Amino acid sequence: MDCHRALKEANGNFEKAAEIIREKGLSKVEKRAGREAGAGLVHSYVHNGRIGVLVDLRAETDFVVRSEPFQELAHALAMHIAASDPKTVDELLDQPYVRDESRTVKEIVGEVIAKVGENIKVNAFSRIEV
Repeated sequence: MDCHRALKEANGNFEKAAEIIREKGLSKVEKRAGREAGAGLVHSYVHNGRIGVLVDLRAETDFVVRSEPFQELAHALAMHIAASDPKTVDELLDQPYVRDESRTVKEIVGEVIAKVGENIKVNAFSRIEV
């Protein structure tokens, strides 16, 4: 229904409708930013036996933590960390996403927040390379 409303609001212009939907999703993300993200998981990723990454990713409920979008985000973040070697969580979130450099990691996380309807936070990560 959101797509239908956005398309109607944009007078049939698909690009404008997509922008309207994106803006509405971002406003939902901003509303959830203050919520406590207490549930979470630690995801591990090893690249070619030489780079290992652990990501501590949090959400508001265990239900979301077990969801496919959250699990996929955890894996994508671990792969990104392996490839780009950020030093802090803030640096990670500000980096261009390795699979689509037109978007930042923060935007990727925001898209999942909009999809699952809960706040998601990258709590910590660790990267080891031999």
